[in-house]
Amino acid sequence: MNKNKITLALALTLGMSANASAAGFQLAEYSATGLGRAFAGEAAMADNAGAQFRNPAMMTYLNGTQVSIGAIYVDPNIDVDGKVNGVVSTEAKDIADSAVIPNFYLSHQLNNQWVVGLAIATNYGMETKLDGDYLATQFGNQAMVKSMEINPNLAYKINDQFSIGGGVRYVIAEGHFGAAMPEAAGGADLKYMEGDDTAWGWQLGAAWQINGYNRIGVNYRSAVDLTLDGEASGLLYGNKTLPGSMDLTLPATAEISSFHQLTDKVAVHVSFNWTDWSSFEKLEANIPAFSSKPDLIKEENWEDNYRLALGTTYQYTNTLTLRTGVAYDTSAVSDKHRTQTIPETDRLWLSMGAGYAWSENLTLDAGLTYIFAKDASMNEELKDAKGNTLSTFEGETTGNIWLVGVQASYRF
Repeated sequence: MNKNKITLALALTLGMSANASAAGFQLAEYSATGLGRAFAGEAAMADNAGAQFRNPAMMTYLNGTQVSIGAIYVDPNIDVDGKVNGVVSTEAKDIADSAVIPNFYLSHQLNNQWVVGLAIATNYGMETKLDGDYLATQFGNQAMVKSMEINPNLAYKINDQFSIGGGVRYVIAEGHFGAAMPEAAGGADLKYMEGDDTAWGWQLGAAWQINGYNRIGVNYRSAVDLTLDGEASGLLYGNKTLPGSMDLTLPATAEISSFHQLTDKVAVHVSFNWTDWSSFEKLEANIPAFSSKPDLIKEENWEDNYRLALGTTYQYTNTLTLRTGVAYDTSAVSDKHRTQTIPETDRLWLSMGAGYAWSENLTLDAGLTYIFAKDASMNEELKDAKGNTLSTFEGETTGNIWLVGVQASYRF
């Protein structure tokens, strides 16, 4: 694959993010176990080997060798409607495609202090299409991004109270982006770009076992810098296929979580998450054969995102565990800067799930989440190289998202 399938794929991915379950184009779906509690307390909990993806230090709470594998089905229902140039009404239904997000985790206890692990999952992904009789495709009509993260980790138990952990992250991504004239005007491609890239990042985590009933965990994931190379084509590039590139940084994130065992059967857990989306100001493509200056794809002016989640766990029987959770995810873009290609908005999570110990070694988990995406207004202007306004769009995005996940974990 050419090394540009992501150049503008991520440009619109960063926009069509209301179909992603977390802020921006993030995906929170790393396990069905966490899904059942709205991912509350993740950096302080160790149900299975998947714990390392949110805090590698939590592997010190896992005995022996453990394997966890699962998938989460994401069904977004996102609509956009508004007016072009203030007079022509148009709408697009279900612009975001459904997807299955798989994961795989392995942890192995070397001795009483050291644990190694491997996580294969994803933080980013989406696919959207705005076509047919939609009359604002000049602002963007298709986008896809797929990513996978290979994440080896190492954890060390300092003593009965403190643990630390860390790992490297190898991110593989591909995607495409397109903007076209409406079909009523011929449907010709204005811009189409595709590409792929790989990059490295890292994460660090720690856990503090305050006493037998209370625990705190923290985790930090570094920014990941991508240099995206590939090809661009379309009317705006003279109907030629041109090589190009674009720098894109996936932002740093941090989480602090707590876990509290209230009774023998009931526990509560909380998470506070931060994402450095304010580092995402604009997207520029470098296409030397087209211009010696960077081609401004879009001004973004995003803001830092915050997420607060509260969950509970109820040990109904020795074999059945029930979970529930609620979370609020703030938008990474203000009303002022939200546009048609950025239906990014606040989200409210309502989750429930269960875990069943099939045997002493095998546990099966399932989770279900419904996400309310807040209705949000949007405005966009399409300008020429001299700054003259060519077209405008004013509208609103509405929608919701269903998440359904299953997980199987085995302890050797």
